[in-house]
Amino acid sequence: MKQEYTLDDISKMIDHSLLQPTMSDEELIRGCALAVDYNCASVCIKPYFVGTAAKLLRETGVNTGTVAGFPHGNSAVETKVFEIRRAVEEGAVEVDVVVNVGKVRSGEWSYVHDEIAAANQAAVDGGAILKVIFENDFLYDSQIEQLCLICNRIRPAFIKTSTGYGFTKRDNGFYNYDGARFEHLALMRRVAVPEIQIKAAGGIRTLDDLLTVRKLGVTRVGATATAAILDEAVKRIYGDQAE
Repeated sequence: MKQEYTLDDISKMIDHSLLQPTMSDEELIRGCALAVDYNCASVCIKPYFVGTAAKLLRETGVNTGTVAGFPHGNSAVETKVFEIRRAVEEGAVEVDVVVNVGKVRSGEWSYVHDEIAAANQAAVDGGAILKVIFENDFLYDSQIEQLCLICNRIRPAFIKTSTGYGFTKRDNGFYNYDGARFEHLALMRRVAVPEIQIKAAGGIRTLDDLLTVRKLGVTRVGATATAAILDEAVKRIYGDQAE
């Protein structure tokens, strides 16, 4: 059966995530090399490593991305803006910023609007794009919808489901996260204007996961299982020829 996608279609959906706190510099360097080998859209790397990553990725076709206000979004607006500007100066061309979830849950929408607007302006002024992380695990559908409406006015490049670190306490007493839930992605795509792209993050671990969210209108995913996803894509596209 003819595939409805190419390998580049899949690889260029992936932001290879390199945000695990315990990752060493050597692991980050290997992660950048993996992203190049698999022709990913970008790496999303720990902020202190942006300058090094930008040098490693120069002229590879893989963008240097990073985070701000990560993972909980509790920094002051001025701090997030500083983080974004610093990252862009060091070579980041994509920045994923976490909204102030407490302000969202408090319904302080003017604050939320001004924060996202300031963050987006800081990125755009430096020639970068902004991805706004909602952290949907902490939110009601009505709050996700309101965030989409605010972003419709500001027009960041992307809105994003999760950090992958939005842990909530479960009935068994342990903490876990849901990440990119299909119903939330459908809601975000329905409410956000077409010019704003959707990034799914948290729980996208297989090619089938990626293909499912792709059908929902997602154009980027944050992934740590990059190699497994793309190795499976090679098998499906090329079959025995991939050996």
